[in-house]
Order: sequence, then C-alpha cells, then structure tokens
Amino acid sequence: MVMSLDNIRGLVLALSSSAFIGSSFIFKKKGLKKAGATGVRAGSGGYSYLYEPLWWFGMITMIGGEIANFAAYAFAPAILVTPLGALSIIVSAVLAHFVLDEKLHIFGILGCILCVMGSTTIVLHAPKEKDIASVKQVWSLATEPGFIAYTCVVVFLVIFLIIQLAPRYGDTHMVVYIGICSLMGSLTVMSVKALGIGIKLTFEGKNQFIYAQTWLFAAVVVICCLLQLNYLNKALDIFNTAVVSPVYYVMFTTLTIFASMIMFKLSI
Repeated sequence: MVMSLDNIRGLVLALSSSAFIGSSFIFKKKGLKKAGATGVRAGSGGYSYLYEPLWWFGMITMIGGEIANFAAYAFAPAILVTPLGALSIIVSAVLAHFVLDEKLHIFGILGCILCVMGSTTIVLHAPKEKDIASVKQVWSLATEPGFIAYTCVVVFLVIFLIIQLAPRYGDTHMVVYIGICSLMGSLTVMSVKALGIGIKLTFEGKNQFIYAQTWLFAAVVVICCLLQLNYLNKALDIFNTAVVSPVYYVMFTTLTIFASMIMFKLSI
C-alpha cells in the first residue's frame, strides 16, 4: 500500500488518539473506584460516577482521543486506523501497573507484544480502500445485502447479550460486557467513517449535511457510543484494567476489520 499524505495524517491522528484513550482508561477506573466507595458501583447498575470529577476527566481525555480517531477515519482506511489502537493497550497496561497497582505479569507483557506485532503486520499489508466521493456512496455500500446481513446479526447478538446473558453472567464473565461494546463498536466505526468523510467533504465545499443519510449515520454513532460507554464502565468497574483493555481491543479490532471487509469489499 502506497502511503499517501492523507494516510500519513490518518496514522498520526490514530497514534495520538491511542495515547489519549489509553490514559483515559486509568482516569476512568480511578473515578469508578472512588465513586463505588461512596455510592452504588457501576457494575451493580449505579451511576454515582457521574458525580466524580476524576471520571469526567477520563471522559474528556477519551473524547479528545476519539475526536482524533474520528478525524483519522476521514483520512485513512478503517482497516489501517483501527489496528493502531494497539498503542492504547501499552499505555493503559503500563499506567495500570504503576498507577492502579494492577500488576502486569509475563503473560500480560507477551499479550501486549503480540497485539503490537499483529497490528503492525496489518498496517504494513493493509489493502488500498476505494475512494469515496460522497456519503451517499457509503450509504450505497452499507445497504448492500452482505452488510445488511452483518448488521442484523450484530443487532441480534447485542440484544441477546443485553437481555439474556448480561444479567446472569455479566459480573463474572468479562466477555459479555466486552462483547456488547465490540459488536456495537464495529457498527460505530463504519458510521464514523461515513460521518468523517461527510465532514471532510463539507469543508471542501461539497455539503453532505443536506442528505438524510448523513444524519442517520450521526444518530447511529450517538446511540452506539452511549451503549458502549455504559457497558465499558461496567467492565472497568468489575474487572482488571490491564485485562479489559487488551481483550476489548482484540475483539473490537477483529470485528471492525471483518465489517470493513464486508462493507468495502476488501481482501487481506
């Protein structure tokens, strides 16, 4: 893949995003722990963390990272940007070791190394994504039978996890909450990609916000992000940050790559 100027911009934004997001896990975890000491824990369905300044600082840091990530999707392919989130694992794992006293053992270190190696391999061999001229073109890709089938499967699995498995196994099996976040995350990325392209083209003088599809993609981003935020808070409150971060990253990245392959008809 030839590294164009847009791809380089996307890479820089994605790397900056990972640094912010990785550190945000730590601030949010500390905020959740403080809130849980005086109120109902997030893992038990409480929202006392909303009154905790440290949690909000973590949220602001994460929002800053997501804005950079959002911009990255407007410049570079999703299949290239998403794997660079591996840096957030290193940042959160190291900070969790020193700040939260969540010890990173040899298998954790090995896991982080493997994530980085896998991400580097994907980035180096990422296929060139087709040029997108408008949000309507993304909508055309999103409404093809293959991606509609994928979306239906994702929605069904998320509903099943939320209704059937989360109440029974959420507090003991991390994969339930992380699965909800990752499945919704794959749809979020596709919508963010469309919205990012829309904003980029609008700044270039081709207004994309006159189309209903742009606002629909924006609504999907908001809904999916709120769901992810709720269940990620539950996972962080109950389980070790050094475990939540890499598991979330691997599941989220795998599903995003799979969704990208279906939507943009990419081959690895």
